[in-house]
Amino acid sequence: MKIRAIIEKEWAEGFMNRMVLFTVGLLPLLFTVLPVVMILILRSAPPEQYHSSGTPPGITNNPAFAGLSGPDQVLAAMVNQFMLFFLLMPLAIPVTIAAYSIVGEKRERSLEPLLATPISVSELLWGKSLAAAIPGVVATWFSYVVYAIIARFLIENDRIYATIVNPMWLFALAVVAPLLTVLAVNVGLLVSSRVNDPRAAEQLSMFVIVPVLALFFAQMAGALFVNLQTMMWLAVALLVIDVALIGLGNRVFQRETILTRWR
Repeated sequence: MKIRAIIEKEWAEGFMNRMVLFTVGLLPLLFTVLPVVMILILRSAPPEQYHSSGTPPGITNNPAFAGLSGPDQVLAAMVNQFMLFFLLMPLAIPVTIAAYSIVGEKRERSLEPLLATPISVSELLWGKSLAAAIPGVVATWFSYVVYAIIARFLIENDRIYATIVNPMWLFALAVVAPLLTVLAVNVGLLVSSRVNDPRAAEQLSMFVIVPVLALFFAQMAGALFVNLQTMMWLAVALLVIDVALIGLGNRVFQRETILTRWR
């Protein structure tokens, strides 16, 4: 009940912030619309355009697209590429909420009265973490379902559509996305505990999206082909990092530290 009360309090205060509303509302819409627009553009492009420009080696060398024609290879590659957007959402949304959560408490000096209540620091952190994580995971899953439904009507080739609903991406959304959310939340809380400006906290926390962006460009360049095994190794690495960050957070967020240093 205490953790639930913290979550309700965080949502009531957090969603009054314009930046939080902007991030939670815009990112799911943007990351759902962009792939749909790209599918429409590629569908309407004449086949001669692919023959004149040639298909990039990063696409033709990918075994997942072997046997497809040039236009179908490009469409399948772009559909697969934009699926990485759904791994950015569970990073960006929780980071924004978590960064504003702690900094807001520090600026309004409302942590001291909160800690005077019969609530432990562990319950406080669990409440703040879940309040930031739940919107990120829900927004990611909802956006993916909407995108998958729309894409079913736009993509006629079942093999290309399978790129969206294959085991790799289902595993990524079911396991990797929540682990990324935990990573984002803990980084956001740790960073915001050291700064007093919400924008600075958010900007510093946004560095957690760099590895996913690197994966995005590496796959686009053909330097790396993401598959189910890659996602499994990524999940293991994220699990280890998350456990380490949770342990670090428990040491950083001590009641005495909050009361004496968060001024």
